Amino acid sequence: MERISAFVLGRKGLVTLLAALAFLIGMGATPIAIQRLSEEYSHAGMPAFDANQEIVRLYGNGGYQRPFVPVVVLPEGTTAANQRAALGRAYEAVSAAMPQARVVSYASAGDAKLVGSDGRTTFGLVYPGTYSDGSPPGGGLGETPDEGPVIRAAMSPHLPPGSQVEVTGLDALAPSVDAGGVDVPTKIGIGVLAAVIVLLLVFRSALALVPVLISVLAVFVSFIAILLLTFVMTVHDVALTTMPLLGLGIAVDYSLLIVARWREEQANGHRGDEAVHRAMAGAGRAVLFSGVAVAIGLVTMVVLPVPFLRSLGVAGMIIAAVSVLVTLTVLPVLLARTGQRLDRKRSGSAGADVRFAREARAGRAWSAWAQVVVRRRWPAAIVAGGLLAALCYTALGVNLGLPESTHLRTSGSGYAGLTALRQAGVPTGAITPFDVLVKGDPATATAMIAGVEGVSAVLSPDQPGWRRDGTAVLAVLPSAENGTDAGEATIARVRAAVPDGVLVGGNAAQSMDFREHTYGAFPWMFAMIALVTFVMLARAFRSLLLPLKAVLLNLLSLGAVIGAMVLIWQYGWGTREILDIQPTGAIGEFVPLTIFAFLYGLSMDYEVFLLARMREEYDKSGNTAQAVVEGVGRTGRLVTSAALILFISFAVLAMTPELDVKVFASGLALGIALDATLIRAVLVPAAVAMMGRWNWWLPGWAARVLFVRPSPLRHEDRVAPAVPEPVG
Repeated sequence: MERISAFVLGRKGLVTLLAALAFLIGMGATPIAIQRLSEEYSHAGMPAFDANQEIVRLYGNGGYQRPFVPVVVLPEGTTAANQRAALGRAYEAVSAAMPQARVVSYASAGDAKLVGSDGRTTFGLVYPGTYSDGSPPGGGLGETPDEGPVIRAAMSPHLPPGSQVEVTGLDALAPSVDAGGVDVPTKIGIGVLAAVIVLLLVFRSALALVPVLISVLAVFVSFIAILLLTFVMTVHDVALTTMPLLGLGIAVDYSLLIVARWREEQANGHRGDEAVHRAMAGAGRAVLFSGVAVAIGLVTMVVLPVPFLRSLGVAGMIIAAVSVLVTLTVLPVLLARTGQRLDRKRSGSAGADVRFAREARAGRAWSAWAQVVVRRRWPAAIVAGGLLAALCYTALGVNLGLPESTHLRTSGSGYAGLTALRQAGVPTGAITPFDVLVKGDPATATAMIAGVEGVSAVLSPDQPGWRRDGTAVLAVLPSAENGTDAGEATIARVRAAVPDGVLVGGNAAQSMDFREHTYGAFPWMFAMIALVTFVMLARAFRSLLLPLKAVLLNLLSLGAVIGAMVLIWQYGWGTREILDIQPTGAIGEFVPLTIFAFLYGLSMDYEVFLLARMREEYDKSGNTAQAVVEGVGRTGRLVTSAALILFISFAVLAMTPELDVKVFASGLALGIALDATLIRAVLVPAAVAMMGRWNWWLPGWAARVLFVRPSPLRHEDRVAPAVPEPVG
């Protein structure tokens, strides 16, 4: 770090000029990069995704799209059989009202499985194609337009008087997501405002603007890299929302650490370039290792065969790398040139300079807290660890598949239609059919699929909407809903039964493929990431125990976040009361993975900040308790402030109308909160205090492997009596 700071401070003019040019170029590159971002959520290479794409290409509907299910209950004294003509006219009216829709009913298919046991309850399927608002087929659950009113209005005039028409289906049952929310610039503006307010409380001077300036520069420079990447790969527009907010949090984190350390060196009597050099030597290495930790976590998404997740990971790695680069090059020059002027405060009596009085010693409140944790380390670890372990246990029940109807709406037309089907003895799997694409005559495939265990019916009407370009599309109705284990088992059996060339698509099949591709190799991927992290931190801390503890606590933190997400979004604790959102009983399949990728690195930031300072203090004092209290006292305020900024940034992102993004962003916000409180404020200091001198042990053989100096065991006083009193 001394070489880097010496290099940049020896070229202040050049660094300033290059930073200004990068800022201007980034401002120009940003709108161009945004225009080149893709909106397509591609899962190319996954069988169900490819099948769905082919179905939509040929028919303009279906595939990943979930159908609406009109349910007609005819009046007493009539049956579906003697009212087949009226039912046919009703469904023809739906086709007329929705010209791009693919429709099937008892009238067109003649399949008795479309009629309930009472003989007068019947249902059909309507795949809308382009929705009434012009949006294409597909879309997240609850985010597609409700076509129920259009379908009911078209059918009702053609049915016998007294008929009841309700429209059910997963989209009709799913809680609709408010189409409001705030746009990206507003989200970023709120995040920046929150950062400024928090930093003003920390620094109480114009110096608070420096970390914000660094983060803005990092974001614009990152868009230069994003623009260049769009010429060689597809970058999804998820980067547009995520990267600025993530950049705001990460760059502010890094800047905050170095600026606070610079003020501390000022308080110790160092001025000018010397204060910057010492700040970089103390905090610069922590920033570098933190940036590498963030990048390591995001590697998880970069190597996955899912383009939009890869874009998310690439964008995160770029903003992390650029944030480190800008923080270690531009920030030292800013501090050397304008730091003291920006940090001016009122002088005390007799003109005494009191600007850095707060930085002379560790914070009183955090030192006192650390003292309590060290003295009560076992109870603190048991309580905090027990709570997190309970959340981890809850995470084992996470549902990454489609939601079941029992977890969706319990009122409205969708629920009334589902209730009518149940009362008529129709299996609820009827509302979750999946498409199968067949080349040539579908008769053989239809008979083969109909004989598969768990299949209730196979619909293949000989109509133009179901036959095109030498292909036929079949609608397979399972007995069990696709969101259940039995429903997924049925899909797996159908896939195994169909001959080569027959493509099995549908919403659930695509979800199954996604989980197999992304989570199948995840344990091995995590093992590799953990190993690389362990080696990196072992070099940074010159310890074998500290990096192991960091990885294990990070894993505990991530498991706890997933458990909390299960309680909130799967079980619905507080979502109705606080957010007025009906939980679906499932969490999006990509959510745990993306939360892991982001939080693994972000939470490791705080781990590195805290443990690096503890290691530094231990090297000075040789006493673990004193190192813990001093480390927490010095970094507690910084970690809390940085976490608060990130928490607000992700909470703002959770205001987006898309339900999946709400779940993802709220998970990140919750993870940051848990990590900065239970993990860093309780478990880390308690665990370090419990392990005593073994925290700092690095035997000679390990030091040689890591190419660092060994750290032999020291004799030190017992932990409890060594805790110093809190200082001002």
